[in-house]
Amino acid sequence: MHRPVRPGEELDHKALRQYLSQQSLVSDPDAELNVSQFSNGYSNLTYLLDIEAKQYVLRRPPKGAIKRGHDMSREYKVLSRLYKGFRKSPKALCYTDDESVIGSSFYIMEKIDGIILSPKEAFKRKISPEEFPVIANSWLDTFVELHAVDYKAVGLEDLGRPVGYVQRQVENWSKQYLKAATMEVPEAHTVMKWLDENQPKEYEHSLIHNDYKYDNIVFADDSWQEVRSVLDWEMCTLGDPMMDLGGSIAYWTMESDDDRVKMGLASPTVMPGNPGREEIVQMYAQRTGKPINHLVFYYSFGLFKLAVIVQQIYYRYQKGLTKDKRFANLDQAAQLLCIIASQAIAKQRIERLL
Repeated sequence: MHRPVRPGEELDHKALRQYLSQQSLVSDPDAELNVSQFSNGYSNLTYLLDIEAKQYVLRRPPKGAIKRGHDMSREYKVLSRLYKGFRKSPKALCYTDDESVIGSSFYIMEKIDGIILSPKEAFKRKISPEEFPVIANSWLDTFVELHAVDYKAVGLEDLGRPVGYVQRQVENWSKQYLKAATMEVPEAHTVMKWLDENQPKEYEHSLIHNDYKYDNIVFADDSWQEVRSVLDWEMCTLGDPMMDLGGSIAYWTMESDDDRVKMGLASPTVMPGNPGREEIVQMYAQRTGKPINHLVFYYSFGLFKLAVIVQQIYYRYQKGLTKDKRFANLDQAAQLLCIIASQAIAKQRIERLL
């Protein structure tokens, strides 16, 4: 869903029209340009550009964000190459690091038409319990397809360093949490220590999305049998596909979860008919033919990483670098995620935690 641009996040229309003309995306640099903003997500800012009866999507980092995780050149690189081997990624059209255009680096990609299954969209459509197994299977099939991409064949072998990936992730996200912390959360320290001491040493290497969830998927139509595109590639890299799975089931809120979890991690997966987290893991194992070891580690890390992302956003909000009121209570959401992760560790399971 796109809405008027939020205060403080406007774009320079004149400079942007000139850039679009230079890139041959429009023929008239003085053509009327309408800009709206996509409301989903808490990370990179995403805009819809409507000009000369064409529509493009522009992605840029938020103000005050660290480059890590908001690297537009990296995201552009992924999309400009990945499409050759994974047709469910959008086509990237152009990129610039010239900050004189809109005040930051950005890239422009094609607009993908279809259905994005946000919680509001799922509720509005009154999706039946019989439809959700179809949705979950299409979602999972695309996930498995992505992990099977030959990243060398599409020219992304230099995207990351898969050897040592898990150790670096544990170390880096722990450092980022401590840097962005705004209150003392004992459970966060418990989780960081356990993750450091219990990480797997051997694992597969593949291309991983790192933010794979329902509202980053575009379905072709309401038959739910075709995923047209996968969005938000800002954290894509080479690493352990089980880290990707752990991150996805961290988002996979269930109807049986505590009410605080369902409010803090709103997701269509709470609606009747969805498989649970354990079932999703079993389905993934069946499709790939590989056993899932260290499941509690991967799930707990997924929760902790999400806690860090949320805490970093709250830190920017507290510093006045963003005025989006959605961010006002994200410190409490980060704390809750750390509590859930600590309970998963203590109980050695991924369901029935609070």
